Amino acid sequence: MILTFSILTLTLAKAYGLYMLVTGLSGIVAPGRWNAMVVDFQDSPGLTYLTAVITFVLGLVLVGIHSFWTDPLAVVISLIGWIVLIEGLLLFAVPQGFLRLGASLVGTAGRARAYAVFAVILGVVLLVLGVMGRADASV
Repeated sequence: MILTFSILTLTLAKAYGLYMLVTGLSGIVAPGRWNAMVVDFQDSPGLTYLTAVITFVLGLVLVGIHSFWTDPLAVVISLIGWIVLIEGLLLFAVPQGFLRLGASLVGTAGRARAYAVFAVILGVVLLVLGVMGRADASV
């Protein structure tokens, strides 16, 4: 069992884990869809901007509510919040460059599947840690 400082850490681990698991499974089942989504983003400045707003605000909220560096799981959860915030900033500042990077990561079915498998593994790990963990303020 993993000990963490905060119940919020466990809750976010379950939420991130479920999100990554479902996202990863979608990439395994239909890897071409990920590349198609990146192409849609590159062709739609409005969609890119809307996604930047949502991602940036979500990142701000996550960083604002969870900035705990007390134990390994809390560090991972806090880092995910910072990654989301940075993604939002990059979508605002350099959308085409960021989307080109995304396209290169999922540009082929093999790369998309590899990323999807990584997302499934990370999702399962976070979900298990969130479910099996225990919060203890003395950590």
